[in-house]
Amino acid sequence: MSTTTLCWAVFEANGEYRGVVERAEAWLAKRAGGVSPEQLAPAIIRRYGKDRTFSVPILTHCALAGKVGWDRVLQLPFELAAFPQSWFAAMRLPVVSYALPALIAIGQARHAHRPTWNPLARLFRAAARNKTLSALQNIQPSNGGFLEATPLTSFVTMSLAGSGMAEHAVVGKGVEFLKGSVRKDGSWPIDTNLATWVTTLAVNSLGGSVDDLLSEKEREQIRDWLLGQQYRNVHPYTNAAPGGWAWTDLPGGVPDADDTPGALLALKNLGGDCTDAARMSVGWLLDLQNRDGGMPTFCRGWTNLPFDRSSPDLTAHAMRAWQAWRGELPDLRPRMDAAYSKAARYLANCDGEHGWVPLWFGNQHAGDEANWTYGTARVAEALNEQAQLELPGGAMRQRAARNCLLGLQGKDGGWGGFKNGPVSVEETALAVGALKGVDDGESRKSIEEGTEWLVCRVESGEWLEAAPIGFYFAKLWYFEKLYPMIFTVGAMERVAGKE
Repeated sequence: MSTTTLCWAVFEANGEYRGVVERAEAWLAKRAGGVSPEQLAPAIIRRYGKDRTFSVPILTHCALAGKVGWDRVLQLPFELAAFPQSWFAAMRLPVVSYALPALIAIGQARHAHRPTWNPLARLFRAAARNKTLSALQNIQPSNGGFLEATPLTSFVTMSLAGSGMAEHAVVGKGVEFLKGSVRKDGSWPIDTNLATWVTTLAVNSLGGSVDDLLSEKEREQIRDWLLGQQYRNVHPYTNAAPGGWAWTDLPGGVPDADDTPGALLALKNLGGDCTDAARMSVGWLLDLQNRDGGMPTFCRGWTNLPFDRSSPDLTAHAMRAWQAWRGELPDLRPRMDAAYSKAARYLANCDGEHGWVPLWFGNQHAGDEANWTYGTARVAEALNEQAQLELPGGAMRQRAARNCLLGLQGKDGGWGGFKNGPVSVEETALAVGALKGVDDGESRKSIEEGTEWLVCRVESGEWLEAAPIGFYFAKLWYFEKLYPMIFTVGAMERVAGKE
């Protein structure tokens, strides 16, 4: 619904695009009941629930295009951005922690086009206008792209430009970012690149074969490149402490609790003296852990909205990173052990009917868009470790993950994101790799069938076909062409017994 609404809004109803508009309106009529503001706006809001991070930007986009009135755009409290960042979690903002630019720009657009009737609120917002614009300018990356994300940068840029601020510096840098990131075919990627993320995934997929497949010089080059991506200063965007990694090597990245464990595991696999960087990074993860024992993506304590809460796949990733470096960081060992046990208890308490649901991955074929296979496979990787098995209830948690993965396998030997769902290379490879960590009598047949399924796809060339399992900001789907290759290599590495 999101992408269709965004595309529909930019086309005129008459002229050469009339057919495009009519087909889009017919599709939206089936999903939303119609395209009138009274029908479309509530449907967009329902799509995102109480999280206003992208329902409001999408409606702002429609309002700027003249498709809905500004009365249908909820006012975001941009004036709150004038307060210190340390207050944001306590204020329970209606947007997620990484959406501060949208809060400011779209909130100002709504205020400019339809200010509140409340004289005190109007006065307060007018007084906060320049200060919040300065805050927005201060957190804009040097290349203009907020989070390196085309959607977020576009929403910010159009909101300011459509509110009489087309000459503002933020708009100028945003336009330059968008002009510079357009592809030759006229499209834009959802994010500029995932260079750090896919590099660590690739290194970690090689497992015990890293030394055989990469020369010492190659390992050193990758290690130095990764070390160069670690944040050594407080991040202006999220106020994150030094020590973490983002998904990209570009200025718009923000350190997070999935890329940081991935980097820690990759550095461990690559070898070399990385102890100082690891100490800083492990401490960063320990400080990020939520009270419930789980790991959030960017900021501790932002539990108001789903994309800010603890996530089982991120928590499992952190557990593996802590365990990998435990022996080399004796000064942090007591904290790591306490955090590890707390994280295991969190995982024990957050499983569902078919296992664990991840945060940043999904399956568009599922009614609830949940990808049980991805989430459960990632959690199983942590539950399979000896340290976890030695905890109270550890073996029981491992069996639960194993049983869930066995139950999700399709009749042809492959896995989809849910029971009887369409199978994919990515989901099958992750399930095979996770089950190989158990490799008992009950899982052996499934491993063999899954491996055979993957081998057939490799031989036919189908293993290069990527599935859109990535679940991005605004519930937008994406695929990454390296995922099927990396995950397949990782599964085969484990099946070959070199992990």
